[in-house]
Amino acid sequence: MKTVDLFKQKTVFSLEVFPPKPDADESVIYDTLHQLSDISPDFISVTYGAGGGKNGCKTIQIASDIQNKFGVQSVAHLACIDLTKQQAVQILDSISQNGIKNVLALRGDIPQGQSVTGDFRHASELIGFIKEKYDLNIIAACYPETHPESTSAVDDIKWLRHKVDCGADHLITQLFLDNAYFFDFLEKARIAGIDVPIEAGIMPVTNKRQIERMVKLCGVALPKKFMRVLEKYEHNEQALRDAGIAYAIDQITDLIAQGADGIHLYTMNNPYIAHRIYDAVHNLIGAYPEAI
Repeated sequence: MKTVDLFKQKTVFSLEVFPPKPDADESVIYDTLHQLSDISPDFISVTYGAGGGKNGCKTIQIASDIQNKFGVQSVAHLACIDLTKQQAVQILDSISQNGIKNVLALRGDIPQGQSVTGDFRHASELIGFIKEKYDLNIIAACYPETHPESTSAVDDIKWLRHKVDCGADHLITQLFLDNAYFFDFLEKARIAGIDVPIEAGIMPVTNKRQIERMVKLCGVALPKKFMRVLEKYEHNEQALRDAGIAYAIDQITDLIAQGADGIHLYTMNNPYIAHRIYDAVHNLIGAYPEAI
């Protein structure tokens, strides 16, 4: 099934996992998937390899196993940075041959001090390439707090509209901690004529190092409410984990109540946290807000 069709039926709830590093025990990810499949998510997406594209082959294998072994729809991420068209065809052929119907098309992060050397300079170019050659559902990323490289929020929305015009069927947001950014972004996107489903990406923050990394990589704003949580529990690992889960549950409850198309939970391969959150919000999932 193509993920875009899920939004016609319900408020979507999906998960994201990442493949193990090349030298890691692969059995761990399959134990994680077994536990996550108990949630019965609408789909599970698999990032483009841990530690870079060289591990991308595991993405396809894991995405295939999610469908064939665990009975859950899957999404394979594909980053196009430094990718030639010939390499893209090989990967996309493999995705199709494995029965995967959904691809999250990304540019990928440019290493510091380097430039793009492949055939695709932007995700929109990869999206157009896939749309022209394959019958795949294409998902793209979007940024409620604007992409770090955008000159303005207006510029960011313009290029997002371009992604959709090139063939993106469904959007998933970067993580955010303040729902106000999401709703403001959603309003601007709809005004700009972006009418595809937009899923809210939520990452439960459960340790201080994770927060510092998020701010550095993504430029995520830390609202006062969240900072109070951090200040109170930063020296108590278990309390901070539980507070981070509670904060994510509050975010998700508000998003669903106000009509978000879906929730995409960045699990960080932690089934315990995913189960805690799902158990708290599952009664809200499966019906549109007006039916709750």
